[in-house]
Amino acid sequence: MSVKIAFENTYARLPDRFHSRITPKPVKSPELIAFNEDLAAELGIAPAPETELAQVFSGNVTPGGAEPLAQAYAGHQFGGFSPQLGDGRANLLGEVSLNGKHRDIQLKGSGPTPYSRMGDGRAWLGPVLREYVISEAMYALGIPTSRALAAVTTGEPVYRENGALPGAILTRVADSHIRVGTFQFFLARRDMEGLRTLYAYTVKRHYPSAETPAEFLNAVVTRQASLIAHWMSVGFIHGVMNTDNTTISGETIDYGPCAFLDVYHPDTVFSSIDAHGRYAYSNQPNVIVWNMAQLATCLVPLMPDQDKAVEDFTKLIHTMPDLIQSEWLKLFGRKIGVADASEADEPLITNLLTAMAQNRADFTNAFRALLTNKCRDQFLNPKAFDEWEPGWRERLSSESDPEAVMINANPAFIPRNHRIEQMIQAAVAGDFDPFNRLLSVLADPFTDQPDANDLTAPPEPSEVVQQTFCGT
Repeated sequence: MSVKIAFENTYARLPDRFHSRITPKPVKSPELIAFNEDLAAELGIAPAPETELAQVFSGNVTPGGAEPLAQAYAGHQFGGFSPQLGDGRANLLGEVSLNGKHRDIQLKGSGPTPYSRMGDGRAWLGPVLREYVISEAMYALGIPTSRALAAVTTGEPVYRENGALPGAILTRVADSHIRVGTFQFFLARRDMEGLRTLYAYTVKRHYPSAETPAEFLNAVVTRQASLIAHWMSVGFIHGVMNTDNTTISGETIDYGPCAFLDVYHPDTVFSSIDAHGRYAYSNQPNVIVWNMAQLATCLVPLMPDQDKAVEDFTKLIHTMPDLIQSEWLKLFGRKIGVADASEADEPLITNLLTAMAQNRADFTNAFRALLTNKCRDQFLNPKAFDEWEPGWRERLSSESDPEAVMINANPAFIPRNHRIEQMIQAAVAGDFDPFNRLLSVLADPFTDQPDANDLTAPPEPSEVVQQTFCGT
């Protein structure tokens, strides 16, 4: 076997109650769909024959040095607490150390685990390709994210509500898979020793300069505030911002019922399981504050004066909306060509967004069209833009190079929901060309690519994706 991975597995050294040792369940006849050679090179994984890559990244062959395990965690799901969740269909092969920084390599869809809760632990082709494309697109957009290393078909069907579907497995890479829900797992069990062990491990791995739980919490809050503002700036809706899907590292992870805005409206929801709009586009800043409050609750028992900790942590959490707003203002200021936006610029931005919502403007195309003087064409009533434009032009008169600012803040290409669905349908039929084309175009989202202009078009009425599903 020529696939060599220099594993260095610190999470596997943690006590047994942090995880369950389990080997991926072999599959019938794996075939490689995609292998991310650039990411592999970063991880020190040399090229290898496709047949060998398929064997390793299907879980049929465990590479030397791997210590496969499923992680234990808990979490709030749509506000309701589940004390026992864990990796029900994922298997952490191990970690690779790069310049002192560890990165997880995890199989997703590799078979049942002790946390599967009667599930089969498998994934079907559609969600695997969706996560591969969208996570790589987010990386190209400059947004912290887990990444896709490989995807394989299994040669076995997966049975879901709509019948038999082709099975597949994704290999993803993350700075870690430690979640808010990991901390909640130990707090729920009143396992203070486990909580202290997890805290010490997480600080060492992600925030080595944090000397106290308060400094650690502040560092996580800061990263999450920035992450959510970046989501908002590209019209991304995660769809399932449960605490078990909120990483301590500040990465986007678990691309289930996620989607990107086409027509802009702040209350947009795509997830089929989000009946009340808890994770709507505009509510994401509120949700992350709530999630960070749950992390703060987990850290209180680590403090010598818990009453004071509650007071101090509450104050810290209450600073988060301003942190998000500050980052949001900076990012959206750049989207309209203002390099260093101040609070005085906020009405200019919000007035544009209001006009976009009222006139069904496409989020991505409207902002990109600011570069070409064609933004008014994105509005049902172009006069709405005409009324906004003079104030914007006046504001830009004091900017040195607004066009350079805008072109690096407004992508031409995003993984549009209808294109993702079309790509999945084609792949199920055996055609992976749309998948490969999306990967190629989305790798360079800020550059005009005339041959790919069709991928910038909003969906026709018959193509609109109304709902997205977890579906793995």
